[in-house]
Amino acid sequence: MTVREQLSDALYGLGWGTVKKLPEPVAVRLGRTIADLAWKQRGAGVRRLEDNYARVVPGASPEQLAELSRAGMRSYLRYWMESFRLPVWSPERIGAAFDPEDLHHLTEGLATGRGVVLALPHLANWDLAGAWAITRLGIPFTTVAERLKPETLYDRFVAYREGLGMEVLPHDGGAAFGLLARRLRAGGLVCLVADRDLSASGVEVEFFGATARMPAGPALLAQQTGALLLPATLWYDDSPVMRGRVHPPIEVPETGTRAERTSVMTQALADVFARGIADHPQDWHMLQRLWLADLGPAASAEKGTA
Repeated sequence: MTVREQLSDALYGLGWGTVKKLPEPVAVRLGRTIADLAWKQRGAGVRRLEDNYARVVPGASPEQLAELSRAGMRSYLRYWMESFRLPVWSPERIGAAFDPEDLHHLTEGLATGRGVVLALPHLANWDLAGAWAITRLGIPFTTVAERLKPETLYDRFVAYREGLGMEVLPHDGGAAFGLLARRLRAGGLVCLVADRDLSASGVEVEFFGATARMPAGPALLAQQTGALLLPATLWYDDSPVMRGRVHPPIEVPETGTRAERTSVMTQALADVFARGIADHPQDWHMLQRLWLADLGPAASAEKGTA
């Protein structure tokens, strides 16, 4: 384990061990203070976030992009402060923290027994949405987690999400896909953050006017199992409540090869994600390279969010 990995593990451990004990107003102020400090330092993550926002809001001036990245860092730290505190929130607190729209797409889909793949971008707090579904609706689900370094940090994230009631699988390709397919065939729910490909073998899509690569898994799972594929988007507003929307299902095309159908479905997902991100760009926590034109040797040094 490198010194940097040891430091990362220690900092995350400190967050889960300390922040959850703070009074909520103190945790909120702490998150905003850390966000503003990080924004002023303009490290690699902040600069990448700003570059990504430049694609989302192409007409923005440098001053507007700077303000957007500041809001983005505040949103990102809100995610972390909430996540550090979620394990000690009561069911009532979790239930009051999220207000989704068009939830009938999810509940009616599950009622058919077909299984549902819910696909989300890195918007707002997907962990909170998952905890809400388990706590408020009584709907368990399965998800995957990127293998982070060091292994102890990955273990922390798995324990955290399992503590919220999620079944968490490592992002290990075929083995995870097979188990996800079994869960769907049994009529279950699978939730996947799906706006950034971690395998370098995803599907190329047009995203804000340029080519990006997104994972094929959601579309492939829907085709192979007959499950519904539902996009979802999340956002924060000025209240303490997170908002969200479950969008209508992405249909499997009637014609074409498996690869062609997967490409069409993944592009449709990307289009829904783009609309949600354009409406609430400050809540898109993409601090890594995404578009193919931005990828290069340096990209391998950028670690994904969990």
